[in-house]
Amino acid sequence: MKKYSIDLKNLKKEVRLDYYKNSGPGGQHKNKTMSCVRLYHKITGIRVIATESRSQIKNRELAFKRLQVKLMELNIKEKERILTKKPHYVKVQILQNKKKRSEKKQSRKRVSGAE
Repeated sequence: MKKYSIDLKNLKKEVRLDYYKNSGPGGQHKNKTMSCVRLYHKITGIRVIATESRSQIKNRELAFKRLQVKLMELNIKEKERILTKKPHYVKVQILQNKKKRSEKKQSRKRVSGAE
């Protein structure tokens, strides 16, 4: 598994920045300015959006923080699962439950010849 850099200096080189207008609460100032930020991390294909603030600078900082969090999650290596064997009593219990279920279904069948 590849480790991804979460250093802000390197991230700015690896990211494509898009600015766009957003609608919603915040007044006319938010509707007219290009305050929303979308980051596209070219290496991983992760997209992050920040539209909370009316300030483009705050939204850019927030988007970079979100991208760093997502990359940190990718950097975490999952432990390999060790397969365990089912104990004998569990196997017996499973078979007993199957037998009960089978008997219940058998009792629901139509009896042929009895009308």
